[in-house]
Amino acid sequence: MDPEAGRQRHMSVSHYVDNIGAGGPGGFDTGRRRSSIVPAGAVAATQKDGVLNQRDDTLRKMSVAVPNLAELSADARAAAMLERKMGFREGVKLYPKAIFFSFAISLAVIMEGYDTFLLGNFFGNPAFNRKYGQPAVVDGENTYQIPSHWQQALGTGTAAAQIIGLFANGIISERIGYRWTMIGGLTLITCFIFITFFAVNIKMLLAGYILSGLPWGVFQTLTTTYAAEVTPVPLRPYLTTYVNLCWVIGQLLAAGILKGFVDVTGEWAYRVPYAIQWIWPIPIALASFFAPESPWWLVRHGKLDEARASLLRLTSKSNTEFNVEDTLAMMIHTNELEIQQTAGTSYLDCFKGVDLRRTELTIVTWVIQQTSGSPMIGWGIYFMEQAGLSANNAYSLGVAQSALGFIGTVGSWFLMPHVGRRTLYLAGQMVMFVILMVLGGLGVPDQSSGTSWASGALILILTFAYDLTVGPVCYSLVAELPSTRLRIKTVVLSRNVYNVFGIAISLLQPKFMNPTAWNWRGKTNFFWGGLNLLGLIWTYFRLPEPKGLTYAELDVLFENGVSARKFRKVEVDPYRSDNLVIVPEDETSSHEAIEKKGY
Repeated sequence: MDPEAGRQRHMSVSHYVDNIGAGGPGGFDTGRRRSSIVPAGAVAATQKDGVLNQRDDTLRKMSVAVPNLAELSADARAAAMLERKMGFREGVKLYPKAIFFSFAISLAVIMEGYDTFLLGNFFGNPAFNRKYGQPAVVDGENTYQIPSHWQQALGTGTAAAQIIGLFANGIISERIGYRWTMIGGLTLITCFIFITFFAVNIKMLLAGYILSGLPWGVFQTLTTTYAAEVTPVPLRPYLTTYVNLCWVIGQLLAAGILKGFVDVTGEWAYRVPYAIQWIWPIPIALASFFAPESPWWLVRHGKLDEARASLLRLTSKSNTEFNVEDTLAMMIHTNELEIQQTAGTSYLDCFKGVDLRRTELTIVTWVIQQTSGSPMIGWGIYFMEQAGLSANNAYSLGVAQSALGFIGTVGSWFLMPHVGRRTLYLAGQMVMFVILMVLGGLGVPDQSSGTSWASGALILILTFAYDLTVGPVCYSLVAELPSTRLRIKTVVLSRNVYNVFGIAISLLQPKFMNPTAWNWRGKTNFFWGGLNLLGLIWTYFRLPEPKGLTYAELDVLFENGVSARKFRKVEVDPYRSDNLVIVPEDETSSHEAIEKKGY
């Protein structure tokens, strides 16, 4: 690009909006050629049949808020077309630094996956049970067990703290940015690990887990939203599902460490696994400090120069087709489109207008992660022990379980570009339903029959199916379905409902599994199979396919109430309406000018 032309483009986009994010019309004096709304029939604008556009009243509001909307729309369209034709390799070459920083920040989720896996499976660790449990008689043998009410307290206390941390994250990150919120969360978790490491009794251990749940709430959603906002359309599914991979990596590390310490009889059997968590916070905090802020966050707060600088830091100069001003224009246009659809950015606005449906979709999509059968995966080692396997064998299969989860998540990266999110979500639930029914049919295995090993093998298959489909795909869906202005709050609300279900599961699963409580053992799978079936029905009728769609295109589809099964069958043009077009005032009657703009 010619340097002088680039300078002019820099000036033009800088003056699209002088109070972007204010949420109301007026005050957008740009000094550029103003735009006018005219009927589509008054100009030589061609409208293809079957193309879905934004509503007329939305376009009218946008033209008032942004006087030079015609040029903004033309630049935004150019950026959207570039993203649409961009392949995976082109995206990697253009956004290498975005990939690096997203990868680095998402590592925070490893800590949550690691510690939650420890908690559920420490219940099968003999040294941990001797320290924090009570004497019990199980199958005629004297042993130690953590009472079910303390198992419940540890699970529900942690989930309740995560809910508080999530709500705080939705408010704090929107005010101070994603980077500093992440750094604050990492500082807190570094301090709270001391409590679990030095816990002298189960009450102190509970306090440590509750406090640790606060920054975990930050890690759960901030990593996903940051990944969704620093990468283009072709890279979004990979970077958002990588968050799930980090969670699986945490589980894999925990499984390997638990296996290594299962025969240790002293306090280091559980203190060393807790201490290993101190490895992560400092390098992740350094990556967060040097990472660019989300350009979408900066646009929402009217910091256009900083948004431009962020985009330049996230991208490479090697792609001559990429124009930072066009990409910035696309973000401004999408932000303004959403302002006119739903002006506010509060938690309450998530339940208003078109955002109500988007909130429902995000919430239920994340809840399905909890109800599709994943509790049996999280309690896999404990279940295998109750099924008759020795602690050593159960922990060995636990390592294999986490390894299959890793392989499954990586495998989903190869499937999503071809199959899509909705199809994978449906297929995953179907396969998991069948496995749960088979596991339930095995009931309470007898060691001598060999069904205990069959139960362990089915848990491994269930884990692979989950992490190939429902586990990672969920993160892509919940990051793409909300509007950009309400994304962080919608994701926070959704994850909090997920955690509420987690509290219920923390109350139920110990009762189902503990031999001193209800002692359902394998029959527990029938319960989760029934909930899985309900989620499967909802997914078929309600979950749309966002594959390959820009955020502006998703806005128009939701605004027009397109049904879930027709999302990918409708062609969308978010830069005009059905009956109106927007053109510069001095070109209103110019046939050639309209054709030049591509309307």
